[in-house]
Amino acid sequence: MDSSHFAQLTRPGAVKRLLVRGTNWLGDGVLMAPALNALRQGFPHARIVLLAKPSVADLFHCHPAVDEIVLYRNPGIHAGLGGKWRLARSLMAYHFDLAVLFQNAFEAALIAALAGIPQRYGYPTDGRWFLLTHRVTQLPGLRVRHEVEYYLELLRPMGIPITPRAPVLYTNAEEDREAAARLESFGVLPGKPIIGLNPGSTYGTAKRWLPERYAEVVQRVAAEHNAHVIIFGGRGEEALGRAIAGMLTAPHTVLSGRTSVRQLMALIKRCRLFLTNDAGPMHIANALGVRVVAVFGPTNPQTTAPFGTSHELVRHAVDCSPCLLRECPIDHRCMRGIQPEKVYAAAVRQLREAGVSPCPSPIEGERTFGPSALEGEGRVSGSSAPVVFLDRDGTLNWDPGYLNDPAAMRLLSGVGPAVARLNQVGLKAVLVTNQSGVGRGIISLEALGSIHQRLRELLAESGAWLDGIYACLHRPDEGCGCRKPASGLVAQARRELGLGTARSFVIGDRAIDIALARNIGGTAVFVLSGYRPEDEQAHMAAHGLSPDYTAKDLSEAVDWVLKRCHVPASQEKFSLPRRGNAN
Repeated sequence: MDSSHFAQLTRPGAVKRLLVRGTNWLGDGVLMAPALNALRQGFPHARIVLLAKPSVADLFHCHPAVDEIVLYRNPGIHAGLGGKWRLARSLMAYHFDLAVLFQNAFEAALIAALAGIPQRYGYPTDGRWFLLTHRVTQLPGLRVRHEVEYYLELLRPMGIPITPRAPVLYTNAEEDREAAARLESFGVLPGKPIIGLNPGSTYGTAKRWLPERYAEVVQRVAAEHNAHVIIFGGRGEEALGRAIAGMLTAPHTVLSGRTSVRQLMALIKRCRLFLTNDAGPMHIANALGVRVVAVFGPTNPQTTAPFGTSHELVRHAVDCSPCLLRECPIDHRCMRGIQPEKVYAAAVRQLREAGVSPCPSPIEGERTFGPSALEGEGRVSGSSAPVVFLDRDGTLNWDPGYLNDPAAMRLLSGVGPAVARLNQVGLKAVLVTNQSGVGRGIISLEALGSIHQRLRELLAESGAWLDGIYACLHRPDEGCGCRKPASGLVAQARRELGLGTARSFVIGDRAIDIALARNIGGTAVFVLSGYRPEDEQAHMAAHGLSPDYTAKDLSEAVDWVLKRCHVPASQEKFSLPRRGNAN
């Protein structure tokens, strides 16, 4: 078919009503946006109607290239041949002159033909060539070019100017106001830097970087830049979001499964950095002008990377990538080979480009801890504050053995108020726990994160928080340096939380907690609230371990610690602002 036949379509007045069949996936929908803009330029006076599934259609409300949206509900009322016919009949009422089919499926051409649209334009893919009146031959190598160019090249034969540009999406003023109000309800005030985290992918687990590495990176970046973390995700990714949240001490909010597409757009728009796998929200962030760090594994960045320059990709080259598989059949080496340091460095660079600089260290200029400091103001802060290292099972919560269900997390009596008293006077409360159930395969890492998130939620009911959570995941026979009574977890906490050489207390229900206190030069408090405390006391006696104090429970232990820190009971009512929440 000669080029003049294609050019006839853009002759003034030739097309008054134009149907665009949109793509089915969220990310593909974003990458289609430059082609929609080109269509508007090529048909400035035509009424352009977008036919798309609801999630993709939501991207284009408020978009200047689209006059109207028709929803394609499959699954739903448009499923099956009867549903296609029902949809086609409804489209007949528009009297379209032309259908431009960005979706490559057979059904897209079939619906346009059933709707009686006289001119049907698209690539002759999926065996639909006979249903198209205008068949555009794909240029050699087109399928390995970026998808933005793939959709734009479809329009070239019409004579429409083709200029590859980054996609742009739009929100309206009301959506922006609602996003601001929602953020304020989470304690995120205007001007607070926000880091968006998208750790999931509806395409499959092969595209997901390891959740504990995401947590490590976003915790460090948020702490250094005084930022709030928002964890995004679709329905079905709630557990993943909670698991990562359970590994964070930085202020954070979990919105996995809790936003519509329009809400997602308005909230992402407020982020200064978006850390993500190769997924639809990655392209949304890019189209809203947000700086992006994208972790790529099994997919091809040549075709699906964010388009433009406001992003940075992190990859680990392996022979089997890109494989484009949903699930990795071997060892997920393309993702496991990506180290947190590379992603952290990319995130810092992108924040710098966004005009966000690291905050000054809170350590410099802090007072040295002493009785007079506490007695004068009722609290201390920063590296001068004493640190209370808390055991978990049997000390904070009921110990069922291997706790592997967040719903089974139950605080022991008085624990919430006891931790809140530590918080109120400025003492650091840091959890250090052995969780060999992960190493033994009894507890998944995601379940552990969800359990710790639930622990935080229960403590928050009493206005309490933990300044850090550190867990050894190894089996006892692995000889690691982090399993209590070794001091590895404490050393990590001191390094990451800037605790320095502050005075330390260890409170726990096991002999290993008392041994840990001795190994770090701290003060040991044994609580009788754990499982069979008499056995632990016998074990301590047999090994020459003696706690500095034995308490009935955590509440009594905190009483003793505060007296040792010379905090008068009258000053324990000191009120502090609430920490960043974990919604």
